[in-house]
Amino acid sequence: MASTSVVLNSGTRPPSGGRVHAFLARLKRGDEIAHLITLIFAACIFALTAGLVFELWRNSALPRHQFGWHFLVTSVWDPVFDNYGAAPFIYGTIVTSALALFLAMPLGVGAAIFLAELAPKGVSNGLTFVIELLAAVPSVIFGVLGIFILVPIVRTDIEPFLHKTLGFLPLFQGPIYGVGFLAAGLVLTIMVVPFIISISREVLLAVPPEQREAALALGATKWESTWKVVVPYARTGIAGSIFLALARALGETMAVTMVIGNDPKISASLFAPGYSIAAVIANEFTEATGSLYRESLIELGLVLFVVTIIINALARLLVLTTTRRGTAHA
Repeated sequence: MASTSVVLNSGTRPPSGGRVHAFLARLKRGDEIAHLITLIFAACIFALTAGLVFELWRNSALPRHQFGWHFLVTSVWDPVFDNYGAAPFIYGTIVTSALALFLAMPLGVGAAIFLAELAPKGVSNGLTFVIELLAAVPSVIFGVLGIFILVPIVRTDIEPFLHKTLGFLPLFQGPIYGVGFLAAGLVLTIMVVPFIISISREVLLAVPPEQREAALALGATKWESTWKVVVPYARTGIAGSIFLALARALGETMAVTMVIGNDPKISASLFAPGYSIAAVIANEFTEATGSLYRESLIELGLVLFVVTIIINALARLLVLTTTRRGTAHA
């Protein structure tokens, strides 16, 4: 009889009054209030993102209906005859961002390793302050410096040297203008390097000291412990800093607009002028008189938003894969 009552009691739910009492108790402690407030904050972020995508989608109906998927692969951009294609702008955005990441990744990670592991503390703190100050400079300042300093150097020194030494490659052929994909990529490199350095340095400093001490105790040199122990331990955070820099490069507007040349053409040469999605929206949105013209620019914004989401999703997958591999090896 006793066992039967135990089974019945274990299989029944607590009375509703007990659940209400437990909820009120948690409410008094502040748990439920904190849960609801933070849930609202998280929901606001989701609602803001969903609202942004909805508005971009709703206000780009005309080019979607008229051009369909051909909008993404068409190279013609002719506001006079209302013929629009996004291919040159997608190409320019990807090329300049990839070039910036290719140049900034070794420079930023190398500088972060030096500041976190090899430099004296006073030197590291001083250079870190300068790097963080560089990250706070407005992009239009980089654009002005690019026009008056970088573009002349690219036109008179960098591009002639690349044409002379690597001119057999399609990337370094064609007329030399100074403005173009190469100049835009160099400006973006200068802009995104501080992000890679700052975040990677903090990640490297967060590595437990026991990792370094264990490697040194086994006879490793300072550089060996840094390269073979500290950097692999922090590779997930370093990868995150690199993809954060890529996201910044994809959406950059003013600096790229001022040095890329603003020519909606696809060219294999880095010397050629080009265009990016953010640049064409900034340049032409105020001049878009017709509905199809304006909504085509809005659809370009939607394309840039989707590309950014895809890049960030790939970054998350990469970080997750790296973390799982590290856990498996551990």
